[in-house]
Amino acid sequence: MNNYKTISNYKTTSTNDSFGFVKLYIFAAIIIVIAELIGSFTFNIGPGKIVLLPMIWALLIGAALGLAKNRLPAPLRIETSMQFNAAMILQPALLLFVAKLGLLVGSSLPQIVATGWALVFQEFGHFVGTILFGLPLALLLGIKREAIGATFSVGREPSLAIIGEKYGMDSPEGRGVLAEYLTGTVFGAVFIAIFAGFIASLNIFDPIALAMGSGVGSGSMMAAASGAIAAQQTPEIAKQVMTFAAASNLITTTIGTYFTLFISLPMAVWGYRIMEPILGRRSSSTTQPEEAKVEHVVNHNAALGPTGIICAWVLSAGLAMIGDWIARGSNPIDSIPGMVIVLIAVLVGVLLNHATGKKIPAVCWVSLIAMALTSPICPWADQINVLTGKINFLALITPMLTFAGLSIAKDIPAFRRLGWRIVVVSFAANAGTFLGATLIAQFFKH
Repeated sequence: MNNYKTISNYKTTSTNDSFGFVKLYIFAAIIIVIAELIGSFTFNIGPGKIVLLPMIWALLIGAALGLAKNRLPAPLRIETSMQFNAAMILQPALLLFVAKLGLLVGSSLPQIVATGWALVFQEFGHFVGTILFGLPLALLLGIKREAIGATFSVGREPSLAIIGEKYGMDSPEGRGVLAEYLTGTVFGAVFIAIFAGFIASLNIFDPIALAMGSGVGSGSMMAAASGAIAAQQTPEIAKQVMTFAAASNLITTTIGTYFTLFISLPMAVWGYRIMEPILGRRSSSTTQPEEAKVEHVVNHNAALGPTGIICAWVLSAGLAMIGDWIARGSNPIDSIPGMVIVLIAVLVGVLLNHATGKKIPAVCWVSLIAMALTSPICPWADQINVLTGKINFLALITPMLTFAGLSIAKDIPAFRRLGWRIVVVSFAANAGTFLGATLIAQFFKH
């Protein structure tokens, strides 16, 4: 997913694109209605169970439409240009969810502080877990230095920048981190939702420890994982799950770049040097140099204009309220005041991001503003809590993952060229970051 760009940096979209955006929002609305009508579906696997929530249906339906574009009549096609548009809408939609989580965190600050060292040290699990689970598997599968790029982190945009600057994207490490990035973009939310939901169903870990494990540093993956965990809890515990997932994700987002640069990347390099002679196979690298040419997927330069950003915020909010109405029978009219507060928090956070020269990500600003609104320092915290409490956090995930699904098909050609072995390694790294943080959080909680 593209880095978030502030309002002033967005290029105004052409009039010719306007119809494409209208069509995209119409498709998104139809997908959300279908997904919410399908509802949740649960089936057992051994001692655990898999829970497929509406957000997963929305992502899969969107992806299927994109992949089937050449087989559908013109009115039903999600063309490649529309898929890039969906990727642009995804980040503004994500900020609405981030704001809602910030509002939950602010009202739960005493509980978060009471967790003590659990929330602090679980971050080590997020970054070390990817290496412990992913690197040995990569070496056993015969992957060479691509394993370093694929396992030193979950491979979001900061990781691309770190590897690109240190090794170059044409290097084996660069191809490895790109594979991790694309795997997370295409399958990350689906995989982590199913995996986290299954682990939660085993009833081995405390739900709050699982929530901390969900804060992997990717907004969509955190939303998918914590949503799958929260769906199996009581309403009160579900709220705590989303709260601690948001707090963990905020920590991962803010300090993650420094942690990966100074700790996890050197650890991955050291681990490769130690384990490769023992576990490595005599085979060539999994990927080929020409595969680095898929960088255009990451560096796509098109952007929304100011009007496009505002439309994305407002329409995503509207889609969330419609989905909540279908799924839980909530009155959209009653949700409007709370949603306005969410939108204000997003707007202020983006403006502060611009005013500070983008040195602090917009996601962090939005989280901090929302937290302040419901924290003890705000005199209107109780009233804001009541108004925003009428918005279900799961309702805000579905539009976000709908646009993620609609954007997936554009990445499939590049994804196919990266090889199945490094994709398996990427899944192992994603599972490792979740389990590593969960284990540490569980230890400190008990």
